[in-house]
Amino acid sequence: MSRFHKLALAACVAFVGLPFHGFADDAKDAVVAKIGKAEITQSELDLAVANLDPQLAQLPDEQKKIAALSGAIDVKLLAASAEAEGIQDTAEFKKRLQYIADRELHNAYFKKHVADAVTDAEVKARYDQEIASLPKQDEVRARHILVKTEEEAKAIIAELDAGKDFIELAKDKSTDPNKSEGGDLGYFSKGRMVPEFEAVVFDMPVGTYTKTPVKTQFGFHVIKVEDKRVAPAPAYADVEPQVKQLVMRDKYLALIAGAKEKSTIEIVDPALAKGYEDVNKKP
Repeated sequence: MSRFHKLALAACVAFVGLPFHGFADDAKDAVVAKIGKAEITQSELDLAVANLDPQLAQLPDEQKKIAALSGAIDVKLLAASAEAEGIQDTAEFKKRLQYIADRELHNAYFKKHVADAVTDAEVKARYDQEIASLPKQDEVRARHILVKTEEEAKAIIAELDAGKDFIELAKDKSTDPNKSEGGDLGYFSKGRMVPEFEAVVFDMPVGTYTKTPVKTQFGFHVIKVEDKRVAPAPAYADVEPQVKQLVMRDKYLALIAGAKEKSTIEIVDPALAKGYEDVNKKP
């Protein structure tokens, strides 16, 4: 099978799986292809392109259009054959069509009352609420010099006592890969380092270094504390998409709760009823 035919087949599969949308009833919606009496309009082609299989997403625009059009034509061809056989009148097809219609009504309602209804002000307010509820977390910025033996570590401490520069000693003597950065570990909170290291570093005053070597599974450390701070909150721009998802989730749950209050839900199968109740319990 040629590469193009493989792409066309993938486009066809993607087209079959498209959500059920009504196409634009617009005189300006140009017809781009005719298959017997059936037509493919520009809006249909645009929808097919937008919903192409992910493997086609990186293709140049013109190739995506061709692949989508090829898939759409294949769909129209077999759809005509299906209609000729009366498949559209079968109970199985009607049930599937109703399910797809219900799903798309759900999606359209979600878009109108959730996705499109979220405002920037709501997202910013939720961000402020989440930030205010975050527990304060202490962070330390430290450097270290890692060596294999206690004697080496003690010798380095002696050099520091004599006035040698910590960064230069780290670059010269440390066995840690970050030696080129002067042993800089950056800022970290509790739980990020091994226990023996943390037991020392969080109690050290800023600007001091350890007067005795600190032993861990990696060797012997000489540690210097550069700074301490409360961990800064994530910037709004960095987490806005996640916060927006929270706002959308709450709007959606509110819609579902309101709809359930207006309806009666009866699940006949006891096992299914129990499972539904369990997964829908309020947190």
